[in-house]
Amino acid sequence: MSGRSSAGPRNAQDRLRRLLVMLPWLMEAGEVPLADVAERFGMTEAQVTKDLELVAMCGLPPYVDEMIDVFVDDGLVFVGVPRLFTRPLALSAPEGFALLAAARLAMELPGADPDGPLARGLAKLTAALGEAGIETGDDSTTGVAVDLHRPEWTDALIDAVASGSEVMVDYFSPSRDEVSQRRMVPRHVFTDAGNWYLLADDERSGQRRTFRIDRMERVETTGLAHPLDPNVQAPDAFFSDVDLPRATIRLLPRAQWIIDRYPIDSVEPVLVRRRPASSGAVDVTLPIASTRWFDRLLVRLGPDAEVLAPSGAARGGVELAQRILANYD
Repeated sequence: MSGRSSAGPRNAQDRLRRLLVMLPWLMEAGEVPLADVAERFGMTEAQVTKDLELVAMCGLPPYVDEMIDVFVDDGLVFVGVPRLFTRPLALSAPEGFALLAAARLAMELPGADPDGPLARGLAKLTAALGEAGIETGDDSTTGVAVDLHRPEWTDALIDAVASGSEVMVDYFSPSRDEVSQRRMVPRHVFTDAGNWYLLADDERSGQRRTFRIDRMERVETTGLAHPLDPNVQAPDAFFSDVDLPRATIRLLPRAQWIIDRYPIDSVEPVLVRRRPASSGAVDVTLPIASTRWFDRLLVRLGPDAEVLAPSGAARGGVELAQRILANYD
């Protein structure tokens, strides 16, 4: 194996700090030999692969659709740049300072490039906080709090919620990299994990769905009004992008951990003669963040999961498992 990694297990904090340095460099490079990555960051090739596999299974909470497109194949590391990273970020002061502190620590790690993308982003973040009148010295971050920045359409949507006004929205879907027009009735505006969201009755799906307000490129009222819903409230669990495709899989009990881990549309017990199957299996419908994410999920679930729909969706998981096994031949 390549690299200069010291012996012993690495804790989660150390792995995260290393990834903060590694990912910006990889995103700028796009395609790098695995041995070069290991050498640059003082790790073994196995450690690099393990950490990048973990990154590939993660999304931006509470969504799973904005994935980091990263994989290792035939000795090469491939990393794509998610659309999220090409759009301006709206950070609260605590979020900005947390990111600033993490980036400063990361710049002290092996492999950090003083002129690389992480260093440039750190400089921009420091300047932005300074322009906002916030001191960014090491000892001046305690007790700082500011209002969360509101996306452009937030106030208009709050007014629509209060009046029951129907709106037309041009909505960007990262999973499809396209903008669609949607007719909806806003019901509730709320914040979660530093972002603003709209809960609305969506005409296209016929259901009440959640939308990221900063993904809206146009909001116009239609002139129609609907009765108010006095009992509506923000979701208290996972919620996913409305435009993600769905899959239905049958899960045996050992695979049902994903019900609590990922956004799920529905869970239905498998019935035999109108009674729950003795196997304890359930049919689960869930959003597919990306085909690569779904393939990896199927590999993790193994024989305890069966894809029911859409047709052919299990093929990618089978092919991925075969490639993994081939690496050990």
